[in-house]
Amino acid sequence: MTSWNLWHGCRKISEGCRHCYVYRQDALWAQDASLIRKTAAFDLPVRRDRTGRYRIAPGETIHTCFTSDFFIDEADAWREEAWSMIRRRRDCTFVIFTKRIGRVAACLPEDWGDGWPHVVLCCTCENQKRADERLPVYLDLPLRRREVICAPLLGPIDLQRYLASGGIDLVTCGGESGNDARVCDYAWVTALQEQCKSAGVAFSFHQTGARLRKEGRIYRIRREFQHVQAHKAGIDLLPPAEYPSLYTEAELFEQESFRQ
Repeated sequence: MTSWNLWHGCRKISEGCRHCYVYRQDALWAQDASLIRKTAAFDLPVRRDRTGRYRIAPGETIHTCFTSDFFIDEADAWREEAWSMIRRRRDCTFVIFTKRIGRVAACLPEDWGDGWPHVVLCCTCENQKRADERLPVYLDLPLRRREVICAPLLGPIDLQRYLASGGIDLVTCGGESGNDARVCDYAWVTALQEQCKSAGVAFSFHQTGARLRKEGRIYRIRREFQHVQAHKAGIDLLPPAEYPSLYTEAELFEQESFRQ
């Protein structure tokens, strides 16, 4: 897995953004996380080593733009070049998360057709309101594969009518991280799993979050154990290696050692 952070900075647009990890980390460096700027890694996928080979090897999964949103309007001037690099690296898989699903159709490249097979565009929705707002738009987009990320999971979500459409391939969910994390109820997680099981859709509980409520008791879970504890629940409905997008933006950010 490789991370490619084209631009950095974002604007909060919904409930899931309240305790944004980007704002939290940038505050430690006295940076304004609402300022969108290109990063030094902008051309990372097409960089070559001294032998002329791409620095990112063929076959890699590249998680894209995890400290911003690929479809944020401040990046409109840079996106065409970004698509050009993605087009060139058809030997890799690019995973893109977005909350701005309403902007996607207008921002796709002219040769997108019914979707590029090496691009996985994932829609995030943290509660029922955002699921009902974003998923009808998402399901109308020309995509080869659709993956819904319910994270941070802030309440129960009923996806049954969207899953019944047959257009969703994977649902993942997880709680919120950080000291101010809101509670994720395990009953919300298992309800999503049951919906996916009934619809024959793959499912993954990728992390517990910092505060997990189970049978009325709230557990505080340290960051390094949140993936492990979620995996121990044993409720996934897929072999994880089959899907490239089982990390959320927050998890990718926390795995990175570099600073902007």
